[in-house]
Amino acid sequence: MIFTQDRLRLRKQFYDAWQKHKKQQALEPLEKQVVTLLLEHPEYHKLVDTMDDIDKDYTPEHAQMNPFLHLSLHLALREQVGTDRPVGIAMLTRSLLLKFGDGHEVEHLMIECLGESLWEAQRQGKAPDEERYLESLKALL
Repeated sequence: MIFTQDRLRLRKQFYDAWQKHKKQQALEPLEKQVVTLLLEHPEYHKLVDTMDDIDKDYTPEHAQMNPFLHLSLHLALREQVGTDRPVGIAMLTRSLLLKFGDGHEVEHLMIECLGESLWEAQRQGKAPDEERYLESLKALL
């Protein structure tokens, strides 16, 4: 479902999952994860209630966080923690949860590190540096 390079298709999948949730229709496992994230982010409900802004550009120049990127980073982080890839991220997450207590706050801190790691990899045209990523997460402790 989520694994696509097509921006509109990806965004529509968030919209579709939310619409199914609102209609109390059965959700696929990944759709359940998307809906859980959307429930944790009520500020995005208006966005997925309609498809009005589905093709909107969110640019740093206008100080706008891309909500679809934000939600996708949450999904990616949860997958990393669930599979412990990179190795050690699950233990780091537990340590951060003990320090901060709020799981959603911890995820937001962690996705800042993940986003920075992905941005740096893209800028350099390389795969993300897992060791550097883990070090940035350790610095949160």
